[in-house]
Amino acid sequence: MQDVTDLPFMRVMSEFGGPDYFVTEYFRVHQDSRPEKHILRSITQNETGKPIFAQLIGMDIPAMVKNVEILQRYEIEGIDINMGCPAPVVCRKDAGGGLLRKLDHVNDMLGTLRDAVHKKFTVKTRVGYESHEEFEIILQLFRKHDIDALAIHGRTVKERYQTPVHDDCIKHAVETMACPVIANGNVVNVATGRAYHAKTNAAGLMIGRGAIRSPWIFQQLKDSYEGKDYHKPTRKDLRHYVEVLYHELAKEWKEFDEQRHVNKMKRYLIYISQGIDADFEFEIRRVKSAEAFFGVCDKYLLRDELLPELPPENSKIFCGFSALLED
Repeated sequence: MQDVTDLPFMRVMSEFGGPDYFVTEYFRVHQDSRPEKHILRSITQNETGKPIFAQLIGMDIPAMVKNVEILQRYEIEGIDINMGCPAPVVCRKDAGGGLLRKLDHVNDMLGTLRDAVHKKFTVKTRVGYESHEEFEIILQLFRKHDIDALAIHGRTVKERYQTPVHDDCIKHAVETMACPVIANGNVVNVATGRAYHAKTNAAGLMIGRGAIRSPWIFQQLKDSYEGKDYHKPTRKDLRHYVEVLYHELAKEWKEFDEQRHVNKMKRYLIYISQGIDADFEFEIRRVKSAEAFFGVCDKYLLRDELLPELPPENSKIFCGFSALLED
């Protein structure tokens, strides 16, 4: 998730259990690019103990090869190619999900990169650009190449985050791909994760936006699969998470700017606050200082009441909070 799953966010997720693997924000690749230093820190300063994949987005094949060669000098688990981002600014450049309109180019890219990648080579895609009826043709292409895993967001690029996932497409991929298939999209709690897995028989789940709202989700799912009672967070737990996130992100500023930092936190809180209190979301959008920010959090979160497990149905924020929150 671009501009979200950075190094401090990874550290926070690990404090609450965290995933089995991390994937970096995507390195933007173009003719003259080199891996961005701030994203490289997620690799060079990764102290979570969890393996990490370096994610690339772009369409220039020689430039992709050059960046792959650079990234493989670092301690990474593998290389992941983003062919699923639906952001219009990305697709206009025929990168991310835009690549699904140029399958001949995808074929050339995968063949060339497979030769260049000496570690694990994974791809993230969607089930089509315009329609999920494109999916079988896309899968035929992926089957031609020796990729180590395929993560599939169960919507088309055009559907962005605004429809139910096509779990039948994921199931078909699981049954026909030689590599492990990872299901992605709308995993926001144990119930949605377990249901998605049961319907698709995927080798694993990829969680993005659901982790912003609930950092407990990874450990909850692990405990559930092990037959254990899993933690059900309260408003006080959420208040603690918000404070941990605030202070971890604050460490990134060379010269701390309180108002800009509060504005950054509001991007997370507008998402996190869904389904808790309409007034909470209304008030948090309008704070301008740390004192006001935590004052609103205290007002609505210093209680032992259990949090709702799901965001409100048909939430526009949940469906499309930002193209930067690609999961």
